Amino acid sequence: MAAGMDLELHSCDLTQAFIQADKLDEGINWLIFINPPEVLLPLYGIPSSARALHLTLSKWFKEQGFVTAGLEDSVWVQEAGGQYQHCIIVSAHRDDTLMACKSNETKAAFKKAFLTRFEGTDEGEVTTYLGCELIRNRVARTIVFRQAVYAKKILQLCGAWDKNPVKKTLQPGTRLSKEDSPEMVDPVLHSSYHGIT
Repeated sequence: MAAGMDLELHSCDLTQAFIQADKLDEGINWLIFINPPEVLLPLYGIPSSARALHLTLSKWFKEQGFVTAGLEDSVWVQEAGGQYQHCIIVSAHRDDTLMACKSNETKAAFKKAFLTRFEGTDEGEVTTYLGCELIRNRVARTIVFRQAVYAKKILQLCGAWDKNPVKKTLQPGTRLSKEDSPEMVDPVLHSSYHGIT
């Protein structure tokens, strides 16, 4: 929509987003099988933390006069003439938010209100989102996402960035088995894969 309507497209990143969420009512996701101090806020690692953040964001957007965009619960829209002079469209994926607006002044006023309520950083004009490079052509009104940065990060993590690529590493019909795998998997390397998404 930002490309087709030629809107400014910026992002904000929430700092420790789950901790800023309101605590949900007690339920299965809040059962903790140790004797910790009372959990007052959602924490990373608790399955319902992302839901708590979404509900907190949604509540705030509704208080500000935004409505969800059709069936998409993670996109909020405020039409022009409400609290702001121009239409604002905001989407969120966990702690990453995109905001699109025609007016820099309206966008700045919204960002100020958003970052007053939620602790975070103004990332400015979007160049990457969710690990993908964003390439925008404002004249042609297009946006293209490329995963080259993401792929490079994975290859570097696996130690394969400086390797020479080959067109065909295995003969057609080759079948791999458990015996073709390394005997020991590096647990540190394996656990670090979770942080690249």
